[in-house]
Amino acid sequence: MSPSADVDRPVALVTGGGGDIGRAIALRLAESCSAVAIVDIDETAAARTAGLVENKSCKAMALAADVSSAMETAGFVDAVEARLGPIGVFANNAGIEGVVAPLHVYPDETFDRLLQVNVKGVFLGLKHVLARMIPRGRGAIVNTASTSAIRGRANLAGYVASKHAVLGLTRTAALEVVGTQIRVNAVLPGPTESRMIRELDRQSNATSDGLRRAGSAPLGRPEDVAEAVAFLASDAAAHVNGAAWVVDGGMTVG
Repeated sequence: MSPSADVDRPVALVTGGGGDIGRAIALRLAESCSAVAIVDIDETAAARTAGLVENKSCKAMALAADVSSAMETAGFVDAVEARLGPIGVFANNAGIEGVVAPLHVYPDETFDRLLQVNVKGVFLGLKHVLARMIPRGRGAIVNTASTSAIRGRANLAGYVASKHAVLGLTRTAALEVVGTQIRVNAVLPGPTESRMIRELDRQSNATSDGLRRAGSAPLGRPEDVAEAVAFLASDAAAHVNGAAWVVDGGMTVG
């Protein structure tokens, strides 16, 4: 028999939980959830995050999976619910950055892979978790988009296109759960200290060409994003649905 649900301390699922932002989200959710399941394509990274969650006296589970695979997504959702109980909080966070290149020479295979992971991966996560949440009538989902979901960025065609799609999926799912106690929102980080931003910096051979500019807000911390996710997943955000929650220190204001 599956473990029973705990409304006050739900089970959380975090994809991309082996990365900097995903790890921060998992650790923050460990403070309010009964258990946190961490999914990442990197098994070692997922296990490392799970160990840190357990250090906070929270039950953890690490799984290696490719979120762009329908079979693997269905498998890890089933495994989490069988071992930990009904998923009450889903941080749909896994994503990749692609390459920095002008659109007219942007590699087709890179563009395709970005759509597979960043768009289809988010879609599959929503599909399989909502299929569990809807019959129960409650739950909170937070998709990780980006400020690239609400603006253009030179030389990042694949990433920008994928994050615009994440915001569209968020709004569609939010409309489909209106009238229930399920909410679907998106968090939109600006440039955040992480492996991803370091890689984009390296490719740009500058200070994030197309991502940061002179006089803009400083880099955010993964913990800043995690706090926003924790709020959107909490009962304090009970009337927040379909929101695009920007976490960028004001960079997109101007």
